[in-house]
Amino acid sequence: MAVPKFDGFFSPLLKALHELGGSATVAEQESAVAKELRLSEKEVAEIHRGSRTKVSYRLAWARNYLKWYGLIENSKRGVWSLTTKGLQTKEIDKEEVKRTVRGMKSLIGSVEDADSPKEDALDTWEDELLELIKKVPPDAFERLCKRLLRESGFTSVEVTGRPGDGGIDGKGVVRLGGILSFHVLFQCKRYKGTVSPSVVRDFRGALVGRADKGLIITTGTFSRDAQAEAQRDGATPIDLIDGESLVEKLKELGIGVHVQTKTVEEVVIDKEYFSKL
Repeated sequence: MAVPKFDGFFSPLLKALHELGGSATVAEQESAVAKELRLSEKEVAEIHRGSRTKVSYRLAWARNYLKWYGLIENSKRGVWSLTTKGLQTKEIDKEEVKRTVRGMKSLIGSVEDADSPKEDALDTWEDELLELIKKVPPDAFERLCKRLLRESGFTSVEVTGRPGDGGIDGKGVVRLGGILSFHVLFQCKRYKGTVSPSVVRDFRGALVGRADKGLIITTGTFSRDAQAEAQRDGATPIDLIDGESLVEKLKELGIGVHVQTKTVEEVVIDKEYFSKL
């Protein structure tokens, strides 16, 4: 089947959150919704614009509508959960949701139908920030990743990338509770499309015996096979940060992104920060 319009994600998203125990990260939602809709790998990887998939883009709009409708809410750490109303709601009428939300002019401003021909003109702050990151020089992107890791609790972060090193761009140490520490090798690449499982396999081959874990940071997306390969049983685990997770993390940590809360949350991108990386 073709990837549904944004309102086609309302019910699958609500069902997924119920089945996942009432809360889920964006990645968990995308996986569960794709499974519920029986989307193929090709359909899941279909690009909306730049490196963002149609599933990611339209699911983001679905989350916004269900949030404005009062069924879900999100935390600063990017976790979405069902509200009391959401927990009590098992089925929804998508037309009623759209009518109600579109009546809230003060909330959605000039946003029109996300399933109209104007859909491609609707950009979110995530899209804008991703495009901005893709335009910074490679060394600036590496500095951004180093800052991100340090702000996330990593120490001894170094960029060590060199030719023939299997895609390893750097290393760092992450400590848990001031007691346990894990040595992590990371790769930071600005992929435009979908990252395949071969990229994950090649990276793992380079880090075997050299680190406890691996981390791949990209502006692109990871295919389902790549995600499965990253957590394959018996292999060195590799964590994945795709473009959507990257911009959410920058927002959470306040790196080049500022949140101004008025009637609703407004995310402001600090373009000067990225121009000076």
